[in-house]
Amino acid sequence: MFADRTPDLTTDLAALEDQARAALAPEALGYVVPSAGSGATARANREAFDRWRIVPRVLRSGARRDLTCDVLGTSMPAPLLIAPMGVQTLAHPDGELATVRAAAALGVPYVHSTQAAHSFEQIAEAGGDAPRWYQLYWPTDREVCLSFLERAKATGFSTLVLTLDTPMLGWRPADLNRGFLPFLRNVGIANYLTDPAFLAKLDKPVEEDPGAAALHWAKMFPNPGLSWADLPFLREHWDGPILLKGISAAEDARLAADHGMDGVVVSNHGGRQVDGAIGALDALPAVADAVGDRIAVLFDSGVRTGADTFKALALGARAVLLGRPVLYGLALAGQEGVDHVLRCLLAELDLTLALSGYVSHRGLSRESLACAQRSAP
Repeated sequence: MFADRTPDLTTDLAALEDQARAALAPEALGYVVPSAGSGATARANREAFDRWRIVPRVLRSGARRDLTCDVLGTSMPAPLLIAPMGVQTLAHPDGELATVRAAAALGVPYVHSTQAAHSFEQIAEAGGDAPRWYQLYWPTDREVCLSFLERAKATGFSTLVLTLDTPMLGWRPADLNRGFLPFLRNVGIANYLTDPAFLAKLDKPVEEDPGAAALHWAKMFPNPGLSWADLPFLREHWDGPILLKGISAAEDARLAADHGMDGVVVSNHGGRQVDGAIGALDALPAVADAVGDRIAVLFDSGVRTGADTFKALALGARAVLLGRPVLYGLALAGQEGVDHVLRCLLAELDLTLALSGYVSHRGLSRESLACAQRSAP
């Protein structure tokens, strides 16, 4: 009986952060867990989930559920992807390699960050034939950008996710107070340090002058001048689906559709960029209403549990991206920890659907939820 065995990691994914805090080094803890400014946006993300309540229905479920789906040509066992997260070696020495292996074993698509501690080629080798997407931070050097796109295509990444809410890093006191930015130590820039276009601009090899390589990265990462007029460049050089990540405003979602994008990811970067911004789940319904019949709408920011996933899907997301809980599982037990987190979330989503009267997430709608009153100021 399962009562005779207890898991090493908690099955309460909402409490996983508390367990992970003991495993993370101070610098990693300061980078992974906190958010921008006072943390108001991260709190707004969670408050938004708490306001929406599931309305269970009875005598209408079935013995089995179907969670499978297809998003922009990628077949998935469930409407779930692993969000792009950089510098995963801060959580565990295996970093992204452990994460992509766990994802591949379950068929969950992995989204590779530009700011990863492992390169495109390493991820492709570790992930095998499993589905993978590439998340681009658009560098100011277009030759490097083009090289990234070519390498991603050559190594089997099918879909491009352009992150737009981070043209520069937000105000993050936890990092500032520690004087810590891993990229300036050449950690989390493996895609750059293995890129021929990037390396060609250096006067010396990275091993001879690592500081110069870090500074060269710092010159091309901030890109606040990026505009809608730049998007045709991506269409010219990427022949697969393209999504814009970091959308909070319905009007931006309409512009994305008007510019020929295939989808958007409603996200505020997990609260890591703008302090005091709208909770991502609060932004989701308006975006889904604006463009859900034209392009794919995905969701990221604040998801912790299967019940959270249920709510995001009911409010119009076609799939959700899971972020911090994956890093917490990685910190606690490497690949096995990521596997544990994914299995827990998928199991809870399945149970939540069944207990709420659904045989598939495709039956969810806003009628599946009720919105609790906002707290008085």
